[in-house]
Amino acid sequence: MINRRRQAALALTALLATAAACQNHARQENAAPPGQPAPAVPAPGGGFTLVASGDVMPQKSAIDHANLDAGGNGHDFRPMLAGVEPVVSHADLALCHLATVADGQSGSPGVTSPPQLAEGLAAIGYDGCSTASDRALDGGADGVKRTLDTLDGAGLRHAGTARTQAEAATVALLNAGRTRVAHLSYTFDVNGNPLPPGQPWAVNLLDENRILADARAARQAGAAVVVVSVHWGTDGQDAPDQQQLTLAKRLTAARTGGRPDIDLILGTHAHIPQAYEKVNGTWVVYSLGDQLAGELYNRQGHQDPRGNQSTLARFTFTPPTRPGGRWEVAKAEFIPQLYDLDAGRVVDLNAAIDQGADFTAVRDSIRDVVLSRGAAKDGLVMGE
Repeated sequence: MINRRRQAALALTALLATAAACQNHARQENAAPPGQPAPAVPAPGGGFTLVASGDVMPQKSAIDHANLDAGGNGHDFRPMLAGVEPVVSHADLALCHLATVADGQSGSPGVTSPPQLAEGLAAIGYDGCSTASDRALDGGADGVKRTLDTLDGAGLRHAGTARTQAEAATVALLNAGRTRVAHLSYTFDVNGNPLPPGQPWAVNLLDENRILADARAARQAGAAVVVVSVHWGTDGQDAPDQQQLTLAKRLTAARTGGRPDIDLILGTHAHIPQAYEKVNGTWVVYSLGDQLAGELYNRQGHQDPRGNQSTLARFTFTPPTRPGGRWEVAKAEFIPQLYDLDAGRVVDLNAAIDQGADFTAVRDSIRDVVLSRGAAKDGLVMGE
């Protein structure tokens, strides 16, 4: 079974990588100079598509795979992520969640990751990452600087942590089609790490009033759409906890001049997929799951395969129908993913469905959880 799954995943990766190279030709022709974000390609009708994925936090086995893919010389995460490149690269705006700290050399398990991780994320089409997580301060202020320097070097925008007070006060505005999207990021915890002395702004901590104030400031800075990434929830629990439910209701209820302050909430940290739900007219993803992790264990010390299951969220936004109106989500989709431990590859389960009953069962399990709070009645579908 292990060999069959490895061979299937490797074959699928090669096929999708070839397709992506052809399909991304127009985007590559419009690429920005090295070190600058690539310009977004406008979606038909003036709207745009946004794709978002969950925690990227490679464990030692994943880092070892990246070293193998680099021929033993450094690390190459592009083959590992190539299976989802067709979905990510075709979005007008693609966001990830970096739940690890970049190190200066080769990485160490569970805490830091090689700098080539950012290069791999940028190479398959991500435009930016949220960085506020419980691991954000594992390396202290130096780790924050190192991580953000690494993202800058790869041409990835970022939100959630900061090297300076001025950076912390600056809204991350990204191009999406013909409009501007603000990306905000917050975490409920920093894993017991103290805030760096004199730098309380180093990481954005979860606070309802702070989030709403920042969202309103983002509007004033020119954001047509405000996206909030929230590191919250209970590890290994596929149902959102009370904090998630309460905060989601309060954040989505907030309005200024009759317009919602927040247009989309993207949740991470639970390490497994959780439900999508439309709350007060706004889509909330309670947990996207871990896009790239490795061996994860539950509180009983048993390996939990759900820790390598996740979704890509894809939302198609359309312009307001009246002046001062909100950008509406015309189409809401989720795409089930699996990080295949044996092959060391992130797999688009829809694309791999003919590879065997094991992939089918995982896909169906993810679908059931995602739809568990009635999102299908509000139009959420499993995307291709």
